Amino acid sequence: MTTANSAEQGKVDIDFAECAVPKWSRRRFVTMFMIMLGFTFFSASMWAGQQLAAGLDFWGFLKSLLFGGAILGLYTGLLGYVGAKTGMSMDLLAQKAFGEKGSYLSSAMISFTQIGWFGVGIAMFAIPVAGELFGDSKTAMWALVIVAGVCMTASAYFGIDSLTVISYIAVPLVAVLGTVAMVMAVRQGNGTIVDQFAVSSGSLTVVGGAGLVVGSFVSGGTATPNFTRFAKDAKTGTIATVVAFFIGNSLMFFFGAIAYIFVGGNDIFEVMIRLNLFYMAVLVLGLNIWTTNDNALYTAGLGLANIFHQKKKPMVLVSGIIGTILSVWLYYNFTKWLNILNCTLPPVGIILVLSYFMNKKDYEDPVAETQVVNWFAVGGVILGAVVANLVSWGIASINGMVVAAVCYLVGQTVRKKK
Repeated sequence: MTTANSAEQGKVDIDFAECAVPKWSRRRFVTMFMIMLGFTFFSASMWAGQQLAAGLDFWGFLKSLLFGGAILGLYTGLLGYVGAKTGMSMDLLAQKAFGEKGSYLSSAMISFTQIGWFGVGIAMFAIPVAGELFGDSKTAMWALVIVAGVCMTASAYFGIDSLTVISYIAVPLVAVLGTVAMVMAVRQGNGTIVDQFAVSSGSLTVVGGAGLVVGSFVSGGTATPNFTRFAKDAKTGTIATVVAFFIGNSLMFFFGAIAYIFVGGNDIFEVMIRLNLFYMAVLVLGLNIWTTNDNALYTAGLGLANIFHQKKKPMVLVSGIIGTILSVWLYYNFTKWLNILNCTLPPVGIILVLSYFMNKKDYEDPVAETQVVNWFAVGGVILGAVVANLVSWGIASINGMVVAAVCYLVGQTVRKKK
């Protein structure tokens, strides 16, 4: 068995961009948990934590975390289950749901947003670190941009094994050092953490706060199958995803909230600087961004490989180069657009889930016929994205998912009547 597996591994891309992950390449729970936890360590989630702290008291903050976290956990958990059950990447699942050509839409959307956030992430590291070390030196800032871009691109280039190594190193360090800094900051404040949250304006509702929680990472969460397809089984992939998203996102929100209360900022980096922990701050900021950025670039590489029918590795390189070159511009000019684009991805995710549960036989049959374009699925994503961005009532991403789901279900009904 071992010999056969070794021979098979020698012939197949270890990231299985073009096929389902075989059983012999699946990972155990701890590895999947570390990968998914690293994925959720998203510095931009701290921005949402700042907004929550500014608009809610402590108990409202917790309620929003629990409510929003439950929605996000359900969404990513379902995607995690589908990915682990089928062994397929998001793009391979999209071929089943949207059709071979129709999948280009979802692949383009996820690739575009992930390259964008990759670039923003690099700038989020380079700009503040260069500012602390070298003042307004543009040369120093660009040097850090290039170094960070090369390192993060390299880890995505070498695939799932490299992502695993980075996660095992970074996740414990970020969690422990960040939590220590957060506790130190709270102790230096006036009163308990409950008292310190009392400075909020009270301008946010719990539902509004939950919307921020969901929106902070629902777009990235759509790429969950890209990683859970490596899980040993569906149970492992689902539990690792749900637990990791709840813990990781909650930690990022607390980091952002404490940063707002303690220094009026939105990042644990600023807290550590105030506590005179500069080198620890650089380490935590860098590793925190790295664990998300390599996953984002990996996802972009898979998406572009599906569109252009190329290998994943060169597509990762192209994505990394683009994201690195545009990083500073993206940071200052594109964040609002990226937030708008984030609303376009949840409709994709819900259609992937519905397609699997309604057409399981197509996923189990390796020679099942694939449509060229499923226009109801494509239309559902477009209409869902429009509704998510234009309708102010409720939670934007859920509004988009409901509309997309209705369109897809109508399409399935029409298809079965033919």
